Amino acid sequence: MRNINSVKQEFLKKWIWGLRKYSSQKKNMSLMERKKAIKLSADLAMASTRNKSTRWSRALIANASRDGNNKVLTEHVSPSSSSPPQRPATRKSFRRIRSCRNMLIRRNRAAVHCRTKDRVVAASFVAKRLVQKRTRRLKSLLPGGESMDAVSLVEETLDYIQSLRAQVEVMRRLVTASEIMILNPSRGGEKEALPYIR
Repeated sequence: MRNINSVKQEFLKKWIWGLRKYSSQKKNMSLMERKKAIKLSADLAMASTRNKSTRWSRALIANASRDGNNKVLTEHVSPSSSSPPQRPATRKSFRRIRSCRNMLIRRNRAAVHCRTKDRVVAASFVAKRLVQKRTRRLKSLLPGGESMDAVSLVEETLDYIQSLRAQVEVMRRLVTASEIMILNPSRGGEKEALPYIR
């Protein structure tokens, strides 16, 4: 991921632009519509800062563009093709898969020597089911995660988490800055709030 400060600045610019664009199209919004507009514009701004280089960002943009009401926000970030291009597997990912497989083989051999065969089978069955359950849950949480293999899922999840952290930090700083401006309007609250946004 790029320098986190540049990502935050780009996210803030795109998020504010999205909010302005959405509010200019819909004048009288209910509370739920505002909430949806804030979340949608924040998600699209976060996805567009990744320049469609990750599967989760392409999936998030594609999911938002399916709804006709979101056309205002998605037209400037919509993916160029209907199906996102698949990222080719790298040697690094193949090495990880091979390394993990070899580690599991070594662990299984050691387990067979240390325990009875029945205990090993039962433990490996339980562990396998637990991993499958958690992988399904992770795939359901990550945009576009349903079509990812295990290695891509982990890489994309880590990138998504970093992006979410940047998004939350920018939002927190924006709230802090707005609170300062509200509490001190006469003392130049705008000047005091600027450092909190950056």
